[in-house]
Amino acid sequence: MRYIFKFPDIGEGLDEGTVVEWHVKKGQNVKLGESLVTMETDKVVTDIPSPKDGIIAATFGKEGEIIHVGDALVEIEIEGIEGKEAGVVANKSTAVEEEGAGVVGTLEIAGNSAILSASHEGMNISASNGETKSAKSLATPVARAVAKDMGVNISLVRGSGPAGRVMKDDILNFAKNASSKPLSFTSLSERDLFANEMPMEVVPMSQMRKTIAKNMITSKHNAAHMTLFEEVEISELDRIRKKFKNDFSEKGSKLTYLAFVIKATALSLKKFKALNSEMDMENGNMIYKKFYNIGIAVDTEKGLVVPVIRNADKLSIFEISLKISEYSEKARTGALTLEDMKGGTFTITSYGNIGGKFAVPVINYPQAGILGIGKISKQPVVINDNLAVGLVLPLSLSVDHRIADGGETARFLNQIMAYLAEPVSLVMD
Repeated sequence: MRYIFKFPDIGEGLDEGTVVEWHVKKGQNVKLGESLVTMETDKVVTDIPSPKDGIIAATFGKEGEIIHVGDALVEIEIEGIEGKEAGVVANKSTAVEEEGAGVVGTLEIAGNSAILSASHEGMNISASNGETKSAKSLATPVARAVAKDMGVNISLVRGSGPAGRVMKDDILNFAKNASSKPLSFTSLSERDLFANEMPMEVVPMSQMRKTIAKNMITSKHNAAHMTLFEEVEISELDRIRKKFKNDFSEKGSKLTYLAFVIKATALSLKKFKALNSEMDMENGNMIYKKFYNIGIAVDTEKGLVVPVIRNADKLSIFEISLKISEYSEKARTGALTLEDMKGGTFTITSYGNIGGKFAVPVINYPQAGILGIGKISKQPVVINDNLAVGLVLPLSLSVDHRIADGGETARFLNQIMAYLAEPVSLVMD
């Protein structure tokens, strides 16, 4: 019998993924647990293993295409399941047959309200007859492929299959009978895209970029942002860092200022519990976390990722430095896992190495705050009533003002600054 394996939700409310690379093809034998395809989700790039032994009868989605959770991913021919057992499986779904579609056997049909994604769908478009159709269509994979190859906007095609699904023949008939009159686009952005003669590049958003956009809006809509700016003189911290950096390097770790900031932040959170909490508005509770997991925002070519250093309050500066090096390398090579990015209670973002001094960091919702680290610079400072050249670190602390009041926010930042100004306790801890 044929078994349809659908794209599973591999964690944290995943909605869709992009096909990066297929590891199997039609007619290939596959074993349980063998990698079928590499998918890019909103957080990681991961391999999807086969749920059964069998022969690949069909794969769905080309490299670069989006597959939604619950959509068919592969069809596997399984030997040894026949008769009544096969009938039971078949009765749980509805068969869809289309020559060349690779959808032969048992495949669940979405109901009338279901929507499948398409690479060029997303706007309301008016046809030459004045009819306006939704830009989302229910269609078989082969119909989408044919539409793409023929330049047909699948949103305008009326489907003849089950639940109005667009079939390959529907695309062919539409292309054959299409009027020569050009389409009129009701969307300004689409009209500009097709009509504007100025040079431009249109690139589909990655899953990571979509998630970053969604999370930023969620944070801005659900948290009352307040940002406090400060500067701390860190000449003593710089002296200690230079003293120990060769020892750290010999042990395989690069000693950076960030390691000290992470340690100082974790210890300060233990004294100001509101900054290590979140709101449970649904049940009317405050959740104060008694573990201190610091997320560090890492800039990559694909976008921002936030691996989490767990129990940072209990780690030494050396152990934190090792974690920073490990996560930086994994982020650079795309090897971060969902486990690496779970469970953060507070986030630190460092933009100073790029050149920024102050910023207004966006809270990693539902956390209570995020600390931004700016560019360190030499500046004139007053020490014991004398003017001197100091090394100054700018800090930008954004908090959810619903959770942390102004006074508590200032005291929390002052505590971090005190640790950084006198860092001996951080090294000895």
